[in-house]
Amino acid sequence: MDTTEHTKLQDVLSAKQAGWEAKATDAQKTMTTENLQAIVDTHFKDNAINLGDKAIDFTLKNALGECTNLQTTLNNGPVILTWYRGGWCPYCNLTLQFLQNSLPEFKKYGANLLALTPELPDKSLSTTEKHSLQFQVLSDVGNKVAKQYGLAFKLTDALAEVYKNGIGLHNYNGDTSSELPITATYVIDKNGIVQYAFLDADYRKRASITTIVDALKALETK
Repeated sequence: MDTTEHTKLQDVLSAKQAGWEAKATDAQKTMTTENLQAIVDTHFKDNAINLGDKAIDFTLKNALGECTNLQTTLNNGPVILTWYRGGWCPYCNLTLQFLQNSLPEFKKYGANLLALTPELPDKSLSTTEKHSLQFQVLSDVGNKVAKQYGLAFKLTDALAEVYKNGIGLHNYNGDTSSELPITATYVIDKNGIVQYAFLDADYRKRASITTIVDALKALETK
């Protein structure tokens, strides 16, 4: 699959969604729609870290037990901070592939990429190895940082049951909370201020690579 920006990330994600919708039952579609609406109804954007806000510092471990601190990373340049639901999510995997392929472009602007997931370290290690990821994948077990950023939400009861039995979500995350993060993306400048924020309740929509790069370019003129 071409995972360069010549094939737009959202085009690939939309094609994946169209394939799912062609096979999904009405009940499955309804559960997904109801869950997305439940997230929207929380008005999460009013409380989440957003454009112009100060990013909240954190320290998390990667799959090898090595600690990464946001502020320390910012001392070396801007940070692209993104959340993904887990290696079980095909939309997340596609996005991770695009981000990996775009690392050289990000590096042109001195940016580092940090990806947070609620998965246990051994699960995130599988994702890292599978996609040969060369950026930091950090385990935000219990969605602790996601909660600080206002990005954590609880699945509806109906969808939580599907994710538990069909995906094994509790095994991936090591808890029974049925909580996941909004798949948000931030570009944070060296001063810790959010200069770009992508927040969408729909996990099938992600920040475009072009927009992320444009945000990094804009930092050089400030």
